[in-house]
Amino acid sequence: MGTVHAKDQQKPPVVEDQRENLGINGPGDDDVCSGKTGQHKFVSLDGLQARVDKIHIDGLVRTKDDIVVETVRDLFKAKDFQEVIVGAHAIRGKLEALGCFRNIGIFIDTSSGPGATPNGLEVTFHVRELKRIIGGVNSLIGNNEGSLVVGMKMPNLFGRGEKLQTEYSYGSKRTTGFNVSLSKPLRGKMNSVFTSTIFQVGSEWPWSGYKQIERGLLFDVAFTSAPKVKHNLQWEAAWRDLSTLTRSAAFQVREQAGPSLKSSLRHILSVDRRDAPIFPTTGALFQLTTEFAGLGGNVGFFKNEMLLQGNFPLTSDMVIQGAIQAGLLKRLTNDKVVSMCDEFFLGGPLNLRGFETRGVGPHSDGCALGADAYWAGAVHVYTPLPFRPGKGSFGDLFRTHCFFNAGNIGNFNFTDDYQHNLKILGTDLRMAYGIGLALRLGHMARVELNYCIPVSFKRGDRPAPGIQFGIGLQFL
Repeated sequence: MGTVHAKDQQKPPVVEDQRENLGINGPGDDDVCSGKTGQHKFVSLDGLQARVDKIHIDGLVRTKDDIVVETVRDLFKAKDFQEVIVGAHAIRGKLEALGCFRNIGIFIDTSSGPGATPNGLEVTFHVRELKRIIGGVNSLIGNNEGSLVVGMKMPNLFGRGEKLQTEYSYGSKRTTGFNVSLSKPLRGKMNSVFTSTIFQVGSEWPWSGYKQIERGLLFDVAFTSAPKVKHNLQWEAAWRDLSTLTRSAAFQVREQAGPSLKSSLRHILSVDRRDAPIFPTTGALFQLTTEFAGLGGNVGFFKNEMLLQGNFPLTSDMVIQGAIQAGLLKRLTNDKVVSMCDEFFLGGPLNLRGFETRGVGPHSDGCALGADAYWAGAVHVYTPLPFRPGKGSFGDLFRTHCFFNAGNIGNFNFTDDYQHNLKILGTDLRMAYGIGLALRLGHMARVELNYCIPVSFKRGDRPAPGIQFGIGLQFL
């Protein structure tokens, strides 16, 4: 067991590495109790003076003491009992984020023994470390596709939250993937995590007439600069081999067949202040992805993609949601090339409903070619099911929604005249509206079944009037 003692709150805590069992009995995982062991005292927390004399971590085996001490030491700053309660729950969240433990319980008792103060408390965290090797088979949902995933991971590999993980996936649309990654939390107040990944991904895109195998290496540093503000700094080196699916593929597709090598830097900014990732009732989401390719290899471009979503409650059970996403790719002027897999595509149940997947924009011989710029926007009104069947249980997983979405995509010739650029983006709009049913799957994915009515499209587009099904992690 690791025990943390604070002789003086003005001095840093002293660590004593004691692995014996102290025999402290506490309540269940989610209980916070005050009073002597085995007793519950209900007291008013207003103005109740308290300080933390000692912190005990019960259950350490492989985890190193230094990382635990750094995680819990902020609890010594508490000045009253309410701050102790709130701080203890915050510390439990930080311990869970280390990726070392499960079933973390908290027990608060009055301080006793040498060094005890009149208002002193002892806080004990009962932890249970994760197994050395964890494996399993599960399903993954994304991009309107379901995948079977077989994986194995070794959490807390070296005792400081490191994790080695390997996965193999096979998708319903013949997408295959294999990766091996090693992640390590970095010390500091920014909750930084460094991850290195070796990967191979094979995918087929029948809407564009090509398939691709991608092998590469990815380094990622994730950190937070403010509450709910997350950054990812990435470097990726990938070798891609693009080939045609059929002999009838368009000439522009066959022309790009062959290998390419991309080396790129990427920054992903995410600010998520919604109250829930699926069916939020209030709050906003902002994501900005910036990528520069051309540091090596034969692929070169500068690419930006943005997503903005806002949610506004109209009544206690009715929410209006507005969202817009856009992307712009600028090709480098040297001898670098841009592959089809780097272009933007538009259309399908995950973004521009009422059109087939990749059904909007430049096409040739039935193959979607992609473009350098696009934008799409949508307005939704979400309500519970009529007459509220299953209220408080299964019925709360469903929402009905009316929607209107519009967008445009193309290789536009932008100038320094912003009014001219806006006029270009507003020309040849594609629009559709409809009504549908949405189902929440856990807290990350959802399913939509919509009846769509396209009202504006261009020659060469592929509208999809009628019933449209979508499943994925993120919808427009």
